[in-house]
Amino acid sequence: MPFEQQDLLLGALHADGTRQSLGPLRERTLEALRRLVTLAPTPFALGLNLPDGRAFLAVDRFAVHSLCWRIDNGRLRFAERADALADAATPLDPQALFDYLYFHAIPSPRTVWQGVQRLPPGHCAVFENGRISITPYWTAEFSPVPGAPDFKALKDEFRQILRAAVTDRLDGGKPACFLSGGTDSSTVAGMVGLAAGQPAEAYSIGFEAEGYDEMAFARLAAKHFGSRHHEYYVTPDDLVRNIPLVAQSYDQPFGNSSAVPAYYCAKMARDDGVTRILAGDGGDELFGGNKRYATQRVFNVWDQTPAALKAVMRPVFDNGLVDRLPLLSKGGSYIRQASVPLPDRLQTYNLLHRLGMHQVLTTQFLAQVDTQGPQQQQRDVWAQPRSAGLLDRQLAFDWRYTLAENDLPKVCGTTRLAGLEVAFPMLDTRLLDFSMRLPTHYKLKGLKLRWFFKEALRGFLPDEIITKKKQGFGLPFGVWAVRHPALQALARETLGSLATRGMVQPGFIRTLLDQKLPEHPGYYGEMVWILMMLEQWLQQHAPGWRVET
Repeated sequence: MPFEQQDLLLGALHADGTRQSLGPLRERTLEALRRLVTLAPTPFALGLNLPDGRAFLAVDRFAVHSLCWRIDNGRLRFAERADALADAATPLDPQALFDYLYFHAIPSPRTVWQGVQRLPPGHCAVFENGRISITPYWTAEFSPVPGAPDFKALKDEFRQILRAAVTDRLDGGKPACFLSGGTDSSTVAGMVGLAAGQPAEAYSIGFEAEGYDEMAFARLAAKHFGSRHHEYYVTPDDLVRNIPLVAQSYDQPFGNSSAVPAYYCAKMARDDGVTRILAGDGGDELFGGNKRYATQRVFNVWDQTPAALKAVMRPVFDNGLVDRLPLLSKGGSYIRQASVPLPDRLQTYNLLHRLGMHQVLTTQFLAQVDTQGPQQQQRDVWAQPRSAGLLDRQLAFDWRYTLAENDLPKVCGTTRLAGLEVAFPMLDTRLLDFSMRLPTHYKLKGLKLRWFFKEALRGFLPDEIITKKKQGFGLPFGVWAVRHPALQALARETLGSLATRGMVQPGFIRTLLDQKLPEHPGYYGEMVWILMMLEQWLQQHAPGWRVET
């Protein structure tokens, strides 16, 4: 059935996890539909053709389920994947490709295909008379508990919500979860055991590379909760075999380097008979667990410094001579970064900024894009939450860029490729609403990350998990690309092909592979990876694409 005639419902709109019938929805008014999606407790994507000729589209607050659309000859088409709405005649969007290199993903509403758009998280759309209007139906609004909050009462409520969120997402099959050994995945593993009344099947990925493997913490958590632990160590040969498969499975270029390890973890679970796996994504972003939250609090000290003192300090630290003195050079670096307003400051270490756009990209390609576009979009998103607090604004910002545009597509895409369903109890609407009621100092106490979350789970989680540094499924790609001949050959062959498309300067690719990558594998490996994943995607979906001259 053509997409313009087909209703679509992914996920569930009911609290018990059952899917709402589309039949009764047809008769509801637009106002009722907006109210329905606003109150929906579980992730969903809804595309509904109404009897009067209009159409209504919506996705959940984190866009766990994706919904894309385009208008052809005055008719609306919509689908889960962007490539389902494109054909051989649909051109690629140069701005989307630039956005990919900037973000390592293509943030909504743009997709890689011209004329095809993706509904942003927490947004709905109404199609009427050949035109579509898109508006947010939900905006983050923080309302911290006033006065001195009752820690014990909040702790009890938090644990109850967390257990209920896990319980609601089990499907009656093997109770299973990803287990990295971090705070979130360990919490989910423990709660799965309580909710299911039997130990969780826990799946972990490791790497035989110093500084990248945290299997010891995953084993510790599994032992603590009595989980049945399943391990797989990803190798460079695994990457050579499956980089093309993972890259080409997405509906547009996607550059998160954890995607291949996540695929192996999901595949291990699927081969073990698991039908749905629970993931711990979201805890850091809801409760203040990312290191950058503490870093920005330190930078915020400069914003609060009296203007007269700033006027005295700036000339001293802006002096180039200061940068030659180790102690004072740090002060100069601090002032330069702190002087950049948020959210632009968050892109200080962006690879395109650090390497230089004109050194990386061709003049012809840059002439077709707005290099300021990504930062302008981020400024608009930064301004949306209803909160004056710096930390809460950072959290809401990460709900869009870290979760909705990056981590969730990674997990959803790789589990789908493995033939496995995935659910995210940390993103339960009840837990989200609870987090927005927490005082800021319960999330970031001084420079202590996710203070409330950890204290509320003290005694449930092992102390070693609570105090460990965050890591996750980080991939030692750069290190392996230098040492492993077959992986190095794949990188050179793939980037050599990309160099012929007129987008990336061939000289930069040679320098990147021959000089920069061997000197700093961990840092420059990221740029090699995102270029590889782009070219591998292009080879499958747009093999003939070249920059127009």
